[in-house]
Amino acid sequence: MDVVSSSIIETQDDLVDRLLSRGVNVTQATVSRDVKELKISKTIMSDGRYAYSTEVRATEVPKPPVVSERLLNAFYSGYISCDYSGNIVVVKTIVGMAPPCALAVDSMLWPEVVGTIAGDDTIMVVTRSLDASKNIVLRFNTLKEKVAEV
Repeated sequence: MDVVSSSIIETQDDLVDRLLSRGVNVTQATVSRDVKELKISKTIMSDGRYAYSTEVRATEVPKPPVVSERLLNAFYSGYISCDYSGNIVVVKTIVGMAPPCALAVDSMLWPEVVGTIAGDDTIMVVTRSLDASKNIVLRFNTLKEKVAEV
């Protein structure tokens, strides 16, 4: 698990290569089974890529750390814009899309996000600081831009 927590591992092949370089003789099939047993899962990173992670917030009841494609698609299709004031980010969505978009944000488990509240077409995201709010706005817009490129 030290390999996963100390570096960015995007695929099981990356994990196999990293373990082999440390002298651990494994195969992809072995890693696949061990990943499940060790409760290592893929999570979305701040830049939108996926990587294996062992992180769970200590102050919360553990949630599934994987953001499903369905939730990400809901976010991508529902997101319109966002802005911030202090440690609050206000996200505008298509009518009726705020709840699934908020669930997607919550599922990302970004440490700087305290929580979300969803209305019908607006989400309030509470962050830990002004800098975190600025960063979240940039992330949301970056995620939206990546979808527009595809």
